[in-house]
Amino acid sequence: MDLNNLRDRAYKNALAHGWHEKNLSNEHYLCLVMSELMEAVEADRKGWYADREEYEQIIKDVPNDNVCAAKRIEWFRIAFKNNIKDSVADELADACIRLLDLAGLRKYDLDSFDYEGSDTEDYSEMSLTESMYRICVYVTDRSYSKDICIILNEIFAFCRSRNIAIFWYIEQKMKYNELRPYKHGNKKY
Repeated sequence: MDLNNLRDRAYKNALAHGWHEKNLSNEHYLCLVMSELMEAVEADRKGWYADREEYEQIIKDVPNDNVCAAKRIEWFRIAFKNNIKDSVADELADACIRLLDLAGLRKYDLDSFDYEGSDTEDYSEMSLTESMYRICVYVTDRSYSKDICIILNEIFAFCRSRNIAIFWYIEQKMKYNELRPYKHGNKKY
């Protein structure tokens, strides 16, 4: 996966949607990452898990002939909202997208990090809450929070331990975010 490409796409979309009108600190953005991780906890508490199979079936069934682009977009939105939005995987994708956006804002090179060869936590024996807590420790630890690659890699490691195809979910959420209104309907940040 070309993380610098994802970084640029996330940053460009955030810029176009008004999220960089003010010069905000890294701590601001990292707090929003933690809020997404906590939303993943809340999704798990509520039993909200993505139904990728149903989503892909709906998308596959969208006719290409005689269907205008607006109709295909509407099918995508409905499929996304009904099968992915607000799920654990969706919130983890949001956390990654926020990190990618911050990397774009600060012009960090994400492809120079050895994601596969680096050491990560073993999330296989941890509960979801323990895992999200541990990732939040990385977010708040000054020695790690300066290196977005490490935080991303911890989320990737967690997703691998749970068989969550995080890059696929990031891609779907980016498509969804690109279709959202400016400031997602007047959110403050």
